[in-house]
Amino acid sequence: MDSHTAHSGRPHRRRRGGARRPAATTRAHFQAPHRPQGANRPQADYDPAPVPFTSLGLEPSLLEGIAVRGFEQTTPIQSAVIPIALRGDDVIGCADTGTGKTVAFVLPILHRILRARADNPDDKGFTRVLILAPTRELCVQIEDDVQGFTYHTDLTSIAVYGGVEMGGQERALKSGVDIVVATPGRLMDHQRNGAVDFSRVDTFVLDEADRMMDMGFWPDVRRIAQTLPPPEKRQTLLFSATIPDDVLRMLDEVVRDAQYVQIGSAGGPARSITHEVENVPAAQKTEWLARFLRRTQGPILVFMRTKSGAERLARKLQTYGIRAAALHADRTQQQRTAAVEGFRGGQYHVLVATDVAARGLDIDGITHVVNFEVPSSRETYVHRVGRTGRAAATGTALTLVAPEELRALEALQRSFGPELQG
Repeated sequence: MDSHTAHSGRPHRRRRGGARRPAATTRAHFQAPHRPQGANRPQADYDPAPVPFTSLGLEPSLLEGIAVRGFEQTTPIQSAVIPIALRGDDVIGCADTGTGKTVAFVLPILHRILRARADNPDDKGFTRVLILAPTRELCVQIEDDVQGFTYHTDLTSIAVYGGVEMGGQERALKSGVDIVVATPGRLMDHQRNGAVDFSRVDTFVLDEADRMMDMGFWPDVRRIAQTLPPPEKRQTLLFSATIPDDVLRMLDEVVRDAQYVQIGSAGGPARSITHEVENVPAAQKTEWLARFLRRTQGPILVFMRTKSGAERLARKLQTYGIRAAALHADRTQQQRTAAVEGFRGGQYHVLVATDVAARGLDIDGITHVVNFEVPSSRETYVHRVGRTGRAAATGTALTLVAPEELRALEALQRSFGPELQG
């Protein structure tokens, strides 16, 4: 259901359109129980039971887009958030990766714009919605969802991120495109150039809000928020799979009496994922991984800590005859798009990536996520492994652990409270 069309930097509308596991080897099973976050924050009053999208009172043209994409019933996070967002309340939403958080905020936003447009058709030519995301890939993913639902409407959107020419983005921003999906750094470049007018924005969204802080974007986010109407004159929607208490306290700066929605036990990986650990000396990891990849159907996503490591591993796997591509921040946008689309389309069996792929990469059927090294934090682990086992699918998360990494693995386990068995 994801578009395969590369982004040109202009506002546009377009239509959008299980693998068998290898024989078992001796592995320890990593059970990662969930630990609730925001324990001291009262939950909103909501019903997470799935309901037909047709029962939500959405605009008919929006329901057409939903039907084209084959969506029939809401997921729990959508059931909980959409009614709250439709009545105009601020929301802080936390749920597992792959459970439909993007749809949970996109549909109420589009409904409100379409309703306003129907009441006053000439009230256009200005930006009404700003969505901030930490990575280019997530910006593209969100705007793909917007485009998919708005194909039968005249709404326009633009994805604004670095690594591409600024001219097309600047023209769209100056024209008053309805919805802007942006990374903070590139958006601030446009603001410094005077290309942005957010004085009439009525909806502000932060997706993967905790990652904004991890990547040092929070000062930029605060500066951008100051260019918007104040919190009492806009709706603010904040989402992530992991929102620690310290992040919640910071988010309070940009919301007004936000309704807190936590679906499941937030802060852990989805229960549809099987977690495994393989003990492999560091010098043997590449060869071990190549043997594993040859006997395992994909697509398979491998995470590396560094950009140079991802590049080297992808090239080494290619020498073993494995169709692999690299994805990291030092690659051009054209190279990054080609890698993702080649992986999505089956040209590549394996995508070797840094954490630029840990959020926003939504590709159907990823059977395994492999951590080539032990992840450095709980949040990193959750978001990486969340690329598999999405929605109703199942998946496997495999972590390769060298002897010198055992202490890091134990620290990761303590952060979850898991046990090793087998």
